[in-house]
Amino acid sequence: MVVREEYIEQITPYINKPFVKVITGIRRSGKSELMKCLIERFVSEGISEDRIIYINFESFAWAYVKTAQDLYEYISEKRHKEQRTYVFLDEVQEVDGWEKVVNSVMLDFDTDIYITGSNSKLLSSELSTYLTGRFVEIVVRPLSFKEYLQFHSLDINISKEQKIKEFNKYLRLGGFPALNIADYELQDAYKIVYDIYSSIILRDTVQRNKIRNIDVLERIIQYVFNNIGNIVSAKSIADYFKSQKRKVDTETIYNYIQYISAAFVVEKIQRYDIKGKDILKTNEKYFASDLSLVYSVLGFNPQNIGGYLENLVCMQLKRVGYNVYVGKEDDKEIDFVGIRQDERLYVQVAYKIESDKTLQREILPLQLIKDNYPKYLVTADELLEGNIDGIQHKHIAEFLLKIK
Repeated sequence: MVVREEYIEQITPYINKPFVKVITGIRRSGKSELMKCLIERFVSEGISEDRIIYINFESFAWAYVKTAQDLYEYISEKRHKEQRTYVFLDEVQEVDGWEKVVNSVMLDFDTDIYITGSNSKLLSSELSTYLTGRFVEIVVRPLSFKEYLQFHSLDINISKEQKIKEFNKYLRLGGFPALNIADYELQDAYKIVYDIYSSIILRDTVQRNKIRNIDVLERIIQYVFNNIGNIVSAKSIADYFKSQKRKVDTETIYNYIQYISAAFVVEKIQRYDIKGKDILKTNEKYFASDLSLVYSVLGFNPQNIGGYLENLVCMQLKRVGYNVYVGKEDDKEIDFVGIRQDERLYVQVAYKIESDKTLQREILPLQLIKDNYPKYLVTADELLEGNIDGIQHKHIAEFLLKIK
Protein backbone atom coordinates (compact mmCIF):
# COMPACT_ATOMS: atom_id res chain seq x y z
CA MET A 1 0.00 0.00 0.00
CA VAL A 2 1.35 3.43 -0.99
CA VAL A 3 0.30 6.01 1.60
CA ARG A 4 -1.03 9.14 -0.10
CA GLU A 5 0.39 11.57 2.42
CA GLU A 6 -1.14 14.72 0.93
CA TYR A 7 -4.64 13.49 1.75
CA ILE A 8 -3.62 12.32 5.21
CA GLU A 9 -2.29 15.84 5.80
CA GLN A 10 -5.63 17.34 4.73
CA ILE A 11 -7.54 15.13 7.16
CA THR A 12 -5.15 15.35 10.12
CA PRO A 13 -6.26 18.78 11.46
CA TYR A 14 -9.83 17.45 11.83
CA ILE A 15 -9.04 14.17 13.63
CA ASN A 16 -10.86 14.04 16.98
CA LYS A 17 -12.64 17.28 16.13
CA PRO A 18 -16.49 17.53 16.07
CA PHE A 19 -16.70 17.31 12.28
CA VAL A 20 -17.73 14.42 10.06
CA LYS A 21 -14.86 13.79 7.66
CA VAL A 22 -16.46 13.32 4.22
CA ILE A 23 -14.11 11.70 1.70
CA THR A 24 -15.52 12.02 -1.81
CA GLY A 25 -14.27 11.31 -5.31
CA ILE A 26 -14.76 9.21 -8.40
CA ARG A 27 -14.97 5.43 -7.92
CA ARG A 28 -11.62 3.65 -7.67
CA SER A 29 -9.74 6.86 -6.90
CA GLY A 30 -8.45 5.47 -3.60
CA LYS A 31 -11.02 6.52 -0.99
CA SER A 32 -11.21 3.09 0.66
CA GLU A 33 -7.43 2.75 0.77
CA LEU A 34 -7.22 6.17 2.41
CA MET A 35 -9.64 4.97 5.09
CA LYS A 36 -7.53 1.86 5.65
CA CYS A 37 -4.40 4.01 5.99
CA LEU A 38 -6.16 6.08 8.66
CA ILE A 39 -7.22 2.94 10.52
CA GLU A 40 -3.65 1.60 10.41
CA ARG A 41 -2.40 4.93 11.74
CA PHE A 42 -4.85 4.90 14.65
CA VAL A 43 -3.94 1.33 15.56
CA SER A 44 -0.22 2.17 15.42
CA GLU A 45 -0.89 5.07 17.77
CA GLY A 46 -2.39 2.74 20.36
CA ILE A 47 -6.13 2.87 19.61
CA SER A 48 -7.43 -0.64 20.23
CA GLU A 49 -9.32 -2.37 17.41
CA ASP A 50 -12.45 -2.67 19.54
CA ARG A 51 -12.72 1.12 19.33
CA ILE A 52 -12.84 1.04 15.51
CA ILE A 53 -15.92 0.28 13.43
CA TYR A 54 -15.39 -0.18 9.68
CA ILE A 55 -18.21 -0.99 7.26
CA ASN A 56 -17.82 -1.23 3.49
CA PHE A 57 -21.34 -1.06 2.07
CA GLU A 58 -20.20 -2.38 -1.32
CA SER A 59 -19.18 -5.68 0.28
CA PHE A 60 -21.77 -8.45 0.47
CA ALA A 61 -20.53 -9.11 4.01
CA TRP A 62 -22.54 -6.07 5.09
CA ALA A 63 -25.65 -6.77 3.02
CA TYR A 64 -27.68 -7.33 6.19
CA VAL A 65 -27.18 -3.65 7.14
CA LYS A 66 -29.89 -2.38 4.80
CA THR A 67 -31.70 0.43 6.59
CA ALA A 68 -30.87 3.46 8.66
CA GLN A 69 -32.28 1.64 11.69
CA ASP A 70 -30.01 -1.36 11.04
CA LEU A 71 -26.98 0.90 10.82
CA TYR A 72 -27.80 2.88 13.96
CA GLU A 73 -28.39 -0.30 15.98
CA TYR A 74 -25.15 -1.86 14.76
CA ILE A 75 -23.06 1.18 15.73
CA SER A 76 -24.89 1.48 19.05
CA GLU A 77 -24.11 -2.15 19.87
CA LYS A 78 -20.49 -2.23 18.65
CA ARG A 79 -19.28 1.14 19.94
CA HIS A 80 -16.91 1.28 22.87
CA LYS A 81 -18.95 2.19 25.91
CA GLU A 82 -16.19 3.99 27.83
CA GLN A 83 -13.87 5.53 25.22
CA ARG A 84 -14.21 7.28 21.87
CA THR A 85 -15.16 5.07 18.95
CA TYR A 86 -13.80 5.70 15.45
CA VAL A 87 -16.48 5.02 12.84
CA PHE A 88 -15.62 4.44 9.16
CA LEU A 89 -18.52 4.10 6.70
CA ASP A 90 -17.36 3.32 3.15
CA GLU A 91 -19.73 4.19 0.24
CA VAL A 92 -22.34 5.15 2.80
CA GLN A 93 -24.83 6.39 0.20
CA GLU A 94 -25.84 2.76 -0.36
CA VAL A 95 -27.96 2.98 2.83
CA ASP A 96 -31.17 5.01 2.61
CA GLY A 97 -31.34 7.58 5.39
CA TRP A 98 -27.64 7.30 6.24
CA GLU A 99 -27.40 11.04 6.89
CA LYS A 100 -29.86 10.77 9.78
CA VAL A 101 -27.78 7.99 11.30
CA VAL A 102 -24.56 10.00 11.05
CA ASN A 103 -26.26 12.97 12.70
CA SER A 104 -27.69 10.85 15.52
CA VAL A 105 -24.44 8.97 16.13
CA MET A 106 -22.61 12.29 16.46
CA LEU A 107 -25.16 13.54 18.99
CA ASP A 108 -25.71 10.35 20.97
CA PHE A 109 -22.25 8.79 21.29
CA ASP A 110 -18.59 9.74 21.70
CA THR A 111 -17.46 9.12 18.13
CA ASP A 112 -15.13 10.40 15.44
CA ILE A 113 -16.77 9.72 12.08
CA TYR A 114 -15.32 9.23 8.57
CA ILE A 115 -17.46 8.49 5.53
CA THR A 116 -16.81 8.02 1.82
CA GLY A 117 -19.10 8.41 -1.17
CA SER A 118 -18.97 8.60 -4.95
CA ASN A 119 -21.63 11.21 -5.54
CA SER A 120 -20.90 14.81 -4.57
CA LYS A 121 -24.45 16.13 -4.95
CA LEU A 122 -25.97 13.36 -2.86
CA LEU A 123 -23.50 13.82 -0.04
CA SER A 124 -23.39 17.60 0.03
CA SER A 125 -27.14 18.16 -0.19
CA GLU A 126 -28.07 15.58 2.43
CA LEU A 127 -25.26 16.45 4.81
CA SER A 128 -26.04 20.15 4.51
CA THR A 129 -29.56 19.40 5.72
CA TYR A 130 -28.52 17.47 8.83
CA LEU A 131 -24.96 18.56 9.58
CA THR A 132 -24.74 22.24 8.64
CA GLY A 133 -21.30 23.47 9.62
CA ARG A 134 -20.31 20.13 11.12
CA PHE A 135 -18.61 18.36 8.23
CA VAL A 136 -15.53 18.85 6.09
CA GLU A 137 -15.10 17.44 2.59
CA ILE A 138 -11.86 16.03 1.19
CA VAL A 139 -11.97 15.20 -2.52
CA VAL A 140 -9.73 12.27 -3.48
CA ARG A 141 -8.64 12.38 -7.11
CA PRO A 142 -6.75 9.93 -9.30
CA LEU A 143 -2.98 10.09 -8.95
CA SER A 144 -1.06 13.28 -9.56
CA PHE A 145 2.16 13.04 -11.55
CA LYS A 146 4.11 13.17 -8.27
CA GLU A 147 2.03 10.28 -6.90
CA TYR A 148 2.50 8.38 -10.16
CA LEU A 149 6.26 8.58 -9.63
CA GLN A 150 5.85 7.40 -6.04
CA PHE A 151 3.68 4.45 -7.11
CA HIS A 152 6.42 3.45 -9.55
CA SER A 153 9.15 3.83 -6.89
CA LEU A 154 10.73 6.80 -8.64
CA ASP A 155 12.16 9.87 -6.94
CA ILE A 156 10.76 13.24 -7.95
CA ASN A 157 14.35 14.48 -8.35
CA ILE A 158 15.16 12.19 -11.26
CA SER A 159 16.74 13.83 -14.30
CA LYS A 160 14.69 16.08 -16.53
CA GLU A 161 14.99 13.58 -19.38
CA GLN A 162 13.61 10.79 -17.22
CA LYS A 163 10.83 13.03 -15.89
CA ILE A 164 9.71 13.74 -19.44
CA LYS A 165 9.87 10.04 -20.31
CA GLU A 166 7.75 9.14 -17.29
CA PHE A 167 5.37 12.02 -17.95
CA ASN A 168 4.67 10.66 -21.43
CA LYS A 169 3.76 7.33 -19.82
CA TYR A 170 1.55 9.08 -17.24
CA LEU A 171 -0.18 11.07 -19.99
CA ARG A 172 -1.19 7.85 -21.76
CA LEU A 173 -1.85 5.62 -18.74
CA GLY A 174 -3.82 7.96 -16.47
CA GLY A 175 -3.96 8.14 -12.72
CA PHE A 176 -6.30 5.45 -11.41
CA PRO A 177 -4.31 3.71 -8.65
CA ALA A 178 -5.27 0.23 -9.90
CA LEU A 179 -3.41 0.90 -13.16
CA ASN A 180 -0.25 1.94 -11.35
CA ILE A 181 0.33 -0.99 -9.02
CA ALA A 182 1.12 -3.43 -11.84
CA ASP A 183 2.38 -3.33 -15.42
CA TYR A 184 -0.36 -3.17 -18.03
CA GLU A 185 -0.37 -2.75 -21.77
CA LEU A 186 -2.36 0.36 -22.67
CA GLN A 187 -5.26 -1.54 -24.21
CA ASP A 188 -5.56 -3.70 -21.10
CA ALA A 189 -5.42 -0.60 -18.92
CA TYR A 190 -8.17 1.11 -20.92
CA LYS A 191 -10.34 -1.98 -20.60
CA ILE A 192 -10.00 -1.79 -16.81
CA VAL A 193 -10.88 1.91 -16.90
CA TYR A 194 -13.85 1.28 -19.18
CA ASP A 195 -15.20 -1.18 -16.61
CA ILE A 196 -14.80 1.54 -13.95
CA TYR A 197 -16.53 4.02 -16.25
CA SER A 198 -19.41 1.60 -16.91
CA SER A 199 -19.89 1.07 -13.19
CA ILE A 200 -19.96 4.83 -12.58
CA ILE A 201 -22.50 5.40 -15.35
CA LEU A 202 -24.75 2.55 -14.20
CA ARG A 203 -24.61 2.94 -10.42
CA ASP A 204 -23.83 6.60 -9.78
CA THR A 205 -25.70 8.11 -12.72
CA VAL A 206 -28.34 5.91 -14.38
CA GLN A 207 -29.72 4.09 -11.34
CA ARG A 208 -29.41 6.97 -8.90
CA ASN A 209 -31.13 9.46 -11.22
CA LYS A 210 -33.52 6.97 -12.86
CA ILE A 211 -32.29 7.78 -16.36
CA ARG A 212 -34.17 5.99 -19.11
CA ASN A 213 -32.42 7.19 -22.24
CA ILE A 214 -28.93 5.81 -21.65
CA ASP A 215 -27.93 6.31 -25.29
CA VAL A 216 -28.45 10.08 -24.99
CA LEU A 217 -26.43 10.14 -21.76
CA GLU A 218 -23.51 8.30 -23.35
CA ARG A 219 -23.55 10.54 -26.43
CA ILE A 220 -23.44 13.62 -24.20
CA ILE A 221 -20.43 12.20 -22.37
CA GLN A 222 -18.73 11.43 -25.69
CA TYR A 223 -19.36 14.99 -26.85
CA VAL A 224 -17.90 16.47 -23.67
CA PHE A 225 -14.89 14.13 -23.81
CA ASN A 226 -14.31 15.06 -27.44
CA ASN A 227 -14.32 18.76 -26.53
CA ILE A 228 -11.89 18.80 -23.62
CA GLY A 229 -10.48 22.33 -23.50
CA ASN A 230 -13.29 23.79 -25.63
CA ILE A 231 -16.33 25.77 -24.56
CA VAL A 232 -19.30 23.46 -24.03
CA SER A 233 -22.92 24.48 -23.51
CA ALA A 234 -26.28 22.74 -23.48
CA LYS A 235 -27.08 24.59 -26.70
CA SER A 236 -23.92 23.38 -28.47
CA ILE A 237 -24.77 19.79 -27.48
CA ALA A 238 -28.38 20.26 -28.63
CA ASP A 239 -27.07 21.55 -31.97
CA TYR A 240 -24.85 18.47 -32.21
CA PHE A 241 -27.87 16.20 -31.71
CA LYS A 242 -29.78 18.23 -34.27
CA SER A 243 -27.01 17.62 -36.82
CA GLN A 244 -27.48 13.90 -36.09
CA LYS A 245 -31.22 14.23 -36.86
CA ARG A 246 -32.15 13.86 -33.19
CA LYS A 247 -33.90 16.29 -30.89
CA VAL A 248 -32.89 16.55 -27.25
CA ASP A 249 -34.06 19.50 -25.18
CA THR A 250 -31.50 21.65 -23.40
CA GLU A 251 -32.98 20.97 -19.95
CA THR A 252 -32.35 17.24 -20.36
CA ILE A 253 -28.81 17.95 -21.50
CA TYR A 254 -28.20 20.29 -18.57
CA ASN A 255 -29.52 17.70 -16.10
CA TYR A 256 -27.41 14.91 -17.56
CA ILE A 257 -24.26 17.03 -17.36
CA GLN A 258 -25.08 17.76 -13.72
CA TYR A 259 -25.44 14.04 -13.05
CA ILE A 260 -22.06 13.11 -14.55
CA SER A 261 -20.45 16.05 -12.73
CA ALA A 262 -21.92 14.82 -9.42
CA ALA A 263 -20.38 11.40 -10.13
CA PHE A 264 -16.98 13.07 -10.70
CA VAL A 265 -16.77 11.97 -14.34
CA VAL A 266 -16.22 15.58 -15.42
CA GLU A 267 -15.74 18.90 -13.65
CA LYS A 268 -17.12 22.24 -14.78
CA ILE A 269 -14.74 25.19 -14.99
CA GLN A 270 -16.43 28.58 -15.14
CA ARG A 271 -15.08 31.73 -16.76
CA TYR A 272 -13.67 34.58 -14.68
CA ASP A 273 -13.50 38.24 -15.70
CA ILE A 274 -10.05 39.27 -14.49
CA LYS A 275 -10.70 43.01 -14.64
CA GLY A 276 -14.20 42.90 -13.16
CA LYS A 277 -13.33 40.05 -10.78
CA ASP A 278 -16.67 38.41 -11.57
CA ILE A 279 -17.51 34.78 -12.23
CA LEU A 280 -19.32 34.55 -15.56
CA LYS A 281 -22.32 32.27 -15.98
CA THR A 282 -21.86 31.22 -19.60
CA ASN A 283 -19.36 29.46 -21.87
CA GLU A 284 -17.98 26.99 -19.34
CA LYS A 285 -15.44 24.30 -20.09
CA TYR A 286 -15.49 20.72 -18.83
CA PHE A 287 -12.51 18.55 -17.98
CA ALA A 288 -12.35 14.85 -17.21
CA SER A 289 -11.42 13.76 -13.69
CA ASP A 290 -8.87 11.47 -15.36
CA LEU A 291 -7.76 11.32 -18.98
CA SER A 292 -7.89 7.52 -19.05
CA LEU A 293 -11.70 7.84 -18.96
CA VAL A 294 -11.52 9.75 -22.24
CA TYR A 295 -9.17 7.20 -23.81
CA SER A 296 -11.31 4.26 -22.67
CA VAL A 297 -14.37 5.74 -24.39
CA LEU A 298 -12.91 7.48 -27.45
CA GLY A 299 -9.35 6.22 -27.72
CA PHE A 300 -6.24 8.41 -27.66
CA ASN A 301 -6.45 11.17 -30.27
CA PRO A 302 -3.12 12.97 -30.94
CA GLN A 303 -5.03 15.90 -32.44
CA ASN A 304 -6.50 16.61 -28.99
CA ILE A 305 -3.14 16.69 -27.21
CA GLY A 306 -3.49 20.38 -26.33
CA GLY A 307 -6.76 19.70 -24.55
CA TYR A 308 -5.23 16.72 -22.74
CA LEU A 309 -2.41 18.89 -21.41
CA GLU A 310 -4.94 21.48 -20.24
CA ASN A 311 -6.84 18.71 -18.47
CA LEU A 312 -3.73 17.68 -16.51
CA VAL A 313 -2.94 21.26 -15.50
CA CYS A 314 -6.53 21.92 -14.43
CA MET A 315 -6.74 18.80 -12.27
CA GLN A 316 -3.39 19.53 -10.61
CA LEU A 317 -4.48 23.06 -9.69
CA LYS A 318 -7.65 21.66 -8.17
CA ARG A 319 -5.72 18.94 -6.32
CA VAL A 320 -3.65 21.50 -4.46
CA GLY A 321 -6.65 23.58 -3.45
CA TYR A 322 -7.04 26.27 -6.09
CA ASN A 323 -10.44 27.41 -7.26
CA VAL A 324 -9.90 27.17 -11.01
CA TYR A 325 -11.44 29.35 -13.72
CA VAL A 326 -10.99 30.11 -17.39
CA GLY A 327 -9.72 33.69 -17.46
CA LYS A 328 -11.16 36.50 -19.57
CA GLU A 329 -9.10 39.66 -20.12
CA ASP A 330 -11.03 41.92 -22.52
CA ASP A 331 -11.30 39.77 -25.67
CA LYS A 332 -8.39 37.50 -24.71
CA GLU A 333 -8.62 34.15 -22.93
CA ILE A 334 -6.25 32.81 -20.29
CA ASP A 335 -6.50 29.05 -20.00
CA PHE A 336 -6.56 29.04 -16.20
CA VAL A 337 -6.78 31.44 -13.31
CA GLY A 338 -6.10 29.74 -9.97
CA ILE A 339 -7.31 31.46 -6.79
CA ARG A 340 -6.49 30.13 -3.32
CA GLN A 341 -7.26 32.51 -0.46
CA ASP A 342 -4.95 35.48 -1.07
CA GLU A 343 -2.86 33.61 -3.67
CA ARG A 344 -3.38 33.72 -7.41
CA LEU A 345 -1.68 32.43 -10.53
CA TYR A 346 -2.28 32.46 -14.26
CA VAL A 347 -1.48 29.61 -16.65
CA GLN A 348 -1.43 29.40 -20.42
CA VAL A 349 -1.09 25.88 -21.85
CA ALA A 350 0.13 24.93 -25.33
CA TYR A 351 1.47 21.73 -26.84
CA LYS A 352 4.38 23.13 -28.85
CA ILE A 353 5.80 26.57 -29.56
CA GLU A 354 6.74 26.21 -33.20
CA SER A 355 7.45 29.86 -34.08
CA ASP A 356 7.86 33.33 -32.61
CA LYS A 357 4.36 34.10 -33.84
CA THR A 358 2.96 31.19 -31.84
CA LEU A 359 4.95 32.29 -28.78
CA GLN A 360 3.65 35.86 -28.98
CA ARG A 361 0.06 34.62 -29.38
CA GLU A 362 0.35 32.47 -26.27
CA ILE A 363 2.02 34.99 -23.98
CA LEU A 364 0.09 38.11 -25.04
CA PRO A 365 -2.95 37.39 -22.80
CA LEU A 366 -0.57 36.99 -19.84
CA GLN A 367 1.31 40.19 -20.69
CA LEU A 368 -1.96 42.13 -20.60
CA ILE A 369 -2.52 41.22 -16.92
CA LYS A 370 -1.03 44.04 -14.87
CA ASP A 371 -0.43 42.47 -11.49
CA ASN A 372 2.48 40.70 -9.83
CA TYR A 373 1.01 37.22 -9.36
CA PRO A 374 2.92 34.30 -10.95
CA LYS A 375 2.29 33.71 -14.64
CA TYR A 376 3.19 30.51 -16.46
CA LEU A 377 3.42 29.29 -20.03
CA VAL A 378 3.24 25.49 -19.84
CA THR A 379 4.14 23.37 -22.86
CA ALA A 380 5.47 19.97 -23.86
CA ASP A 381 8.54 21.55 -25.50
CA GLU A 382 11.58 19.75 -24.13
CA LEU A 383 14.13 22.48 -24.89
CA LEU A 384 12.30 25.73 -24.20
CA GLU A 385 12.38 26.91 -20.61
CA GLY A 386 13.12 30.21 -18.96
CA ASN A 387 11.56 33.57 -18.23
CA ILE A 388 9.86 35.71 -20.86
CA ASP A 389 8.87 39.18 -19.67
CA GLY A 390 8.23 37.80 -16.18
CA ILE A 391 6.31 34.80 -17.54
CA GLN A 392 7.83 31.48 -16.48
CA HIS A 393 8.01 28.91 -19.28
CA LYS A 394 7.84 25.38 -17.84
CA HIS A 395 7.72 21.93 -19.34
CA ILE A 396 4.46 20.39 -18.13
CA ALA A 397 6.28 17.60 -16.24
CA GLU A 398 8.20 20.19 -14.22
CA PHE A 399 5.09 22.34 -13.72
CA LEU A 400 2.99 19.47 -12.35
CA LEU A 401 5.70 18.73 -9.78
CA LYS A 402 6.27 22.40 -8.91
CA ILE A 403 2.69 23.44 -8.15
CA LYS A 404 1.86 22.54 -4.55
